[in-house]
Amino acid sequence: MKLTRFLRAFACMAMLGSAMTMTVSCKEDDDSGVTEFGTITGTVTDDNGGAPIAGITVTVSGIDETATTGNDGKYTVTNVPIGSHAVTFSRAGWLTISATVVASKFDANKVAIVNMSMQNASARITGRVLDARNSNAPLAGVAVSIGPGGSTTTGADGSYIIENLVEDDYTITFTKANYKTVEKNVRKADFVNEIATVADVIMGGDFLLPEKTAAELADADKWYFDEYKGGRNGDDYPHFDWSVDYMSALDFYNRVEEQGEGLTLRLRDGDIDLDVFNSYMYGSKKITADNKILTIRTRTHNDPDQPTYFGVQVVDLSAADPKAEKVGDNRMCDTRNYTDYDFDLSAYVGKEVIIAIGIYRAADNDVQFVIRRIAFAPQKTENWDWLPGTEVVDLEGWHMTREMVRAMMANPQKLFTGVCSGASGGSGGTWDAYRAWRALGNHVALNWQLFPVKKDPEPFASEGFIIKTRGSGTPVSTTLPEAYFAAKFAIAGGNNQLTLKTRNFGSNYTFFKLTAIKEDGTVSHLAPASNTATEAAAADDGCWKFKHNAGGPGAPDTYASFVYDLSSFNGNNVVLCLGVFKGENNGDESKVSIYSISLD
Repeated sequence: MKLTRFLRAFACMAMLGSAMTMTVSCKEDDDSGVTEFGTITGTVTDDNGGAPIAGITVTVSGIDETATTGNDGKYTVTNVPIGSHAVTFSRAGWLTISATVVASKFDANKVAIVNMSMQNASARITGRVLDARNSNAPLAGVAVSIGPGGSTTTGADGSYIIENLVEDDYTITFTKANYKTVEKNVRKADFVNEIATVADVIMGGDFLLPEKTAAELADADKWYFDEYKGGRNGDDYPHFDWSVDYMSALDFYNRVEEQGEGLTLRLRDGDIDLDVFNSYMYGSKKITADNKILTIRTRTHNDPDQPTYFGVQVVDLSAADPKAEKVGDNRMCDTRNYTDYDFDLSAYVGKEVIIAIGIYRAADNDVQFVIRRIAFAPQKTENWDWLPGTEVVDLEGWHMTREMVRAMMANPQKLFTGVCSGASGGSGGTWDAYRAWRALGNHVALNWQLFPVKKDPEPFASEGFIIKTRGSGTPVSTTLPEAYFAAKFAIAGGNNQLTLKTRNFGSNYTFFKLTAIKEDGTVSHLAPASNTATEAAAADDGCWKFKHNAGGPGAPDTYASFVYDLSSFNGNNVVLCLGVFKGENNGDESKVSIYSISLD
């Protein structure tokens, strides 16, 4: 009986299993279920004013058809399976954007409305990648990416373009199999006429400094001068004040920020290493007996139990086997008071070398290395003093030393602009404005050294860079400038005529002077060979006074031109100084607006 009941139960289970199998099979083979289809429609407008945008391509994931917006900005995509889809809006010159549509977005009429506001994006990043393993030949097939915002691949000529961008800060990664990935940073201020051109990226070479090959270091910025200052605090006006943060225009690797106390290097994630810089600044510098001592004036925001470890490394690219060499031992900064640290570069006298100043990751914590000044002189530079040395005879009080005249590097450029390309600045922050000078390459404030002897400048005036005098009550002097610019040039045929385009403001005269200093210390005050100013005449001690209220961004041809013949200096390296003087008591500031300086 038990066996009979078991067999009956087994038979029932077998029949039930068969029925279940048939049910599943029938469901899988059932063609009676029909997918529902709907429509996605909407309007695309400009996020700046709301005007409709024509010509936008609208793509819906999962279907082949696309739509294009008409003059009214409207589009319609039909036969869309009701479900989840990504709807993408794209057009050259506009930032590509997407939206997600889910089934519940479709209404009773099976219509989903997706309106979109788009941002104009006509900027682009361009550059070239070279192969250090193949004599810096163009490197094709490199993946170039800024993340979700865009990517591309280098062509046969090594070039790349990432388009449809807004002007902003980007980190670019360059990736290729069997090559170390390289990163480059582009800042908003690097875009000029909506184009940011990245310096050639070298892949496949040995890094002498982090992420820098010999080929890249060969293109390093020239540190023409012996003093560079950072920060915006007026610690020793006017030598140090809000306008002297020219260090912002130098080249940096990794994490840097502008602070009132000074340009600040900070750590980013990485290995603990007291031999390899984590963040650093660098440039190419000619070392002589007149500037062989490098002094760094610095402080930290960290507590003494979290000191900053920093140092100086030098790369001599002329060596048979270039490598980064430490100058002395690593230093430790654990004070919130400014302190001067000196480094002896005597081993490199007579050579132009790469100087790198950086910080090391000594522990898993962040530190702030605040650099107020880097100075090169024959001895240590201390406190807020001007550079030590012997003043040029007949230029007492100018703070121009014989050592500086000899050590200053000659600038090969011939055209300099004083216009700031719309960048603004002020005591609240100057980083973007100074980086705009860097993007231009030939800005006068980047290539000439400012000496604010008695008065700070107006570095961001749209009329051109302005050096000026103090106002009422200022002692009159045509021998001591209130402020001046200086740069060295190798004077020769084709480079021995200087033209200054300038203007002033108001009804008062402005007194200015162009002074030439030869490397032997000989000083000459130069008179213009011609000028186009409304009024101009010679004044005392080699100064000239002028009035000329014409000129401006919209009328560049109406600036006054002062032309100087430099042919008597042919064959000489000459430091040229352009200064403004308090030539008379007129109760107001007097200004020289530098629109451009050219040599031809």
